[in-house]
Amino acid sequence: MTDYPVDMSVKPEIEAFFDEDTNTISYIVKDPTSDACAIVDSVMDIDYAAGRITYDHADALIARIKEMGCKLEWIIETHVHADHLSAAPYIQEKLGGKIGVGSKILVVQNTFGKVFNEGTEFQRDGSQFDALFEDGDTYMIGNMQAVAIYTPGHTPACMVHVVGDAAFVGDTLFMPDGGSARADFPGGDAGTLYDSIQKVLALPDDMRLFMCHDYAPGGREIQWETTVGEEKANNIHVGQGKSREEFIKFRTERDAQLGMPRLIIPSLQVNMRAGEIPTDKDGRPMLKVPVNGL
Repeated sequence: MTDYPVDMSVKPEIEAFFDEDTNTISYIVKDPTSDACAIVDSVMDIDYAAGRITYDHADALIARIKEMGCKLEWIIETHVHADHLSAAPYIQEKLGGKIGVGSKILVVQNTFGKVFNEGTEFQRDGSQFDALFEDGDTYMIGNMQAVAIYTPGHTPACMVHVVGDAAFVGDTLFMPDGGSARADFPGGDAGTLYDSIQKVLALPDDMRLFMCHDYAPGGREIQWETTVGEEKANNIHVGQGKSREEFIKFRTERDAQLGMPRLIIPSLQVNMRAGEIPTDKDGRPMLKVPVNGL
């Protein structure tokens, strides 16, 4: 069993919002005993070929929170995403709330600050975020206690956020037929990812797990909710007691066959800044493309 503070009697109200362009699921997490809520893993829309940013996905979250009459207290990033851009600052401007991420964001900022040749004006201390979570840190969403669990392996800053009987796993796990995330990005490690997954699987069997992505393997309908018990029994990468050695071998071989995510270059530049778009020396929004840098 887990050593983290878990209260399965607390049952947050959860609404999912699927972004078809990036196969990302964002969540509104509401305290059933108050008007407080949080957002997990928001999406900012980008037409990368045209260099155009829009906010349809974020606007849907904002509209729903206003419709519910809720107060947004937290905008949570489970990690620095490499496949979509965060809309956290846009949402914060409209609704308030604190932007939170794992404290190892400093490692990510240092790594990719070099990749993108960022100057000294790019702060590598996580100060772009309102809260930097350490393993086991707790915070409140209304009357609900949430706990952040450090789960590196996919990236150095990955965290699973547990709120009552619900856990938001980021890319640490996919649905049982989807397996697990890749571990070959800078700072990733297959063995570390396996160890992190075991921390998730040590949570109660009936803990609800909410995915950050789903790619509908086999052409099935998009899904985003499962349980710890279902993952332990059926996850194609780690279920039925697969060993660490088996996982490392499979994950390493599989990752070597994968191309880079379509939006990795804009995503990393924006997300390591808590969702802010970088600017050039004249203050104009501008993205870089490092040639042969990834």
